[in-house]
Amino acid sequence: MCAFAQETPVSAQYSFTLDEAIEFALENSYQSINARRDVAKALKQKWETTAAGLPQINGSVDYQNQLKQPVTLIPAEFTGGDPGTFVPVVFGTKEQLSATATLTQLLFDGSYLVGLEAAKSFLQYSDDVEEKTQLEVRKGVINAYGSVLVAKESVKILQDNKTALEKNFNETQQIFKNGLAEEEDVEQLQITLLQIESQLNNAERLSKIALQMFNLTIGIDVDTASILSDTLDKLTTKNIDPAITAEPFTIENSVDYRLGYLLTEQRRLELKLEKSKALPSLSAFVNYGTAAFSDSFTFLDSDQPYFQSSILGVSLTVPIFSSLKRSAKTQQAKIAFEQANTSFIETQQQIQLSYNNAVSEYTFSIENYQTIQQNLALAERIENKNQIKYTEGIASSFELRQAQLQLYSVQQELLQAMLDIINKKAELETILNTPNN
Repeated sequence: MCAFAQETPVSAQYSFTLDEAIEFALENSYQSINARRDVAKALKQKWETTAAGLPQINGSVDYQNQLKQPVTLIPAEFTGGDPGTFVPVVFGTKEQLSATATLTQLLFDGSYLVGLEAAKSFLQYSDDVEEKTQLEVRKGVINAYGSVLVAKESVKILQDNKTALEKNFNETQQIFKNGLAEEEDVEQLQITLLQIESQLNNAERLSKIALQMFNLTIGIDVDTASILSDTLDKLTTKNIDPAITAEPFTIENSVDYRLGYLLTEQRRLELKLEKSKALPSLSAFVNYGTAAFSDSFTFLDSDQPYFQSSILGVSLTVPIFSSLKRSAKTQQAKIAFEQANTSFIETQQQIQLSYNNAVSEYTFSIENYQTIQQNLALAERIENKNQIKYTEGIASSFELRQAQLQLYSVQQELLQAMLDIINKKAELETILNTPNN
């Protein structure tokens, strides 16, 4: 199951535990694939910057055919003519062919040195972005996996409730026909039954959509019939781990912290680049060329003479005066660097706040789950008592309906509480950068 998402056939069959789904998504999800491509681009960009300071060889071939050669006037006395008059003369041949190869080498350029440093920093940034993408993909898979399990469990509960309601409804309807119950009793049960049927139909639709969302998240065709082998109870129990909130939070381990730092580093390098533009640059070159001349195209003939030439040179460029343009750009870069440092301090505070909030929400999700478990037990007892009272004629159909609706509501609350535990644990692990815990 390692094929790229774009190549996944609709007819493929998959079965995933949560861990298997995460592993699959880290390899095949659309985000993971593009994140790896971003790193590959960064590597190529790093080499592009490096290559600018390595020897460069360029070649050129030029052919010229002067369809109408320029004429130069020279004094006529040079050819024995009358003084004061001129004679038109054509210099050179009509056609010319030349070929030149030039080797250039950058000897010193402050901008190039800063560029190398920036390329290395950008590569690290791309690596960290890929790591953040993997964390987000993992969290997205956990959310999608849990949503599918909740949707399926909701369908199952509603089906069980519908079956129980149909039994009550049929029994009450029969009692009414025998004249031992009021019509309102039948109507109250019918209202509840219709409501449950509507919720069941919606839950079945949502279950299909949840599975399609899961398929999209891990990078396979949305219509694939994936099978999720973990259970909601198992995942909930596995993710109840209050000890994780006691782990020391090292902000430097956060990917967002590293990304924030690299953004300030980028602004520092931009400032350094502007300063480096005040330094001289030195480069050297050597070329070798050959040229031929003729009044007709004879350049491919074996007896065509070619004339060789070669030049060795060094070029030194020294910035002298720019009417304070360089100073203004340097000051802009300095201000941008100071802004980046301030933003980085804010980022650290936001990360700490996100951690505190994640701990609080995860702790509450566990407490809420435990509370709702107790509420469910109470709601089941209340509904069961009302069933007995209704059968014995002590409770009204309205009272029974209220107890049933209360039970159904708590059942759905429990499913949501279980999903919250799974999702909040994933959120906390993402901030802690401990996805394998």
